[in-house]
Amino acid sequence: MGERSEPKRVCRRNALALFGYAVAFGFVASPAILMVSHAGAQTPPTTPVTPSTETPKSGTERRQERRTGRTERREERRTGREERRDERRNGTAEQKK
Repeated sequence: MGERSEPKRVCRRNALALFGYAVAFGFVASPAILMVSHAGAQTPPTTPVTPSTETPKSGTERRQERRTGRTERREERRTGREERRDERRNGTAEQKK
C-alpha cells in the first residue's frame, strides 16, 4: 500500500491506437443505437396525402407574395380608417342640422 504508482506516459503510437479503437467503436455502435427507438409507431394518415400540384416557389416569389399581402392589408386598414373618419365627420354634420 505504501507504494505510489507513477502515471505512465502515453506514447503517440498508443494514443493513435486508442483513438482508432474509439472511432471504430463509434462507427459500429452508432447504427445500433440509432436503430433502437423508444418512440411509438406512427399511425398512417386516414386520408391519402397527394403531392402538391404546384411547383415549389423560389425564395423571391415567396417574398413577393408576402410583400403583396402586407400591402393589401395596409391598404385595407387605410381605407377602413378613411371610411370611419368620413362617418364621424358626416355623422356630426347631420346631427347639427
